[in-house]
Amino acid sequence: MAEYPLPKYHFQVDWGGTKIGFTEVNGLEVSTDKIEYRDGASKEYTKVRMPGMQTYGDLTLKRGTFAGDNEFYDWWNTVSLNTIERRDITISLLNESHAPVVVWKIKNAWPTKVTSTNLNSSSNEIAIETLVLTHEGLTMENG
Repeated sequence: MAEYPLPKYHFQVDWGGTKIGFTEVNGLEVSTDKIEYRDGASKEYTKVRMPGMQTYGDLTLKRGTFAGDNEFYDWWNTVSLNTIERRDITISLLNESHAPVVVWKIKNAWPTKVTSTNLNSSSNEIAIETLVLTHEGLTMENG
């Protein structure tokens, strides 16, 4: 039997027990800064490279706009005197049986930007809203 890579179109997003359907999730990335060091007495004429702090990309979530669904805006409106409600988020890539195959866990996320749909009277598209999140950690489990 042939082995194929996983398709990326069957996934779910869970924050605080609420599963929300999205059309797109971007920004599942982590990078490690590089620290370079060389002491003056080193016999090597190159620097030693060591791993430094990790940085995480912002997440961009897109979904269709639904009448009466204010989940994005309710979260956005929790901003008060430099505090905001933080949420842990789980993003799961699912198989045909709807079971998680790859899971990304996001720690202490909060919205930095909410964008409503653009409007165009001659367009034949659905309304899409966008939420940009920043966070403090990302782990990946590939089962």
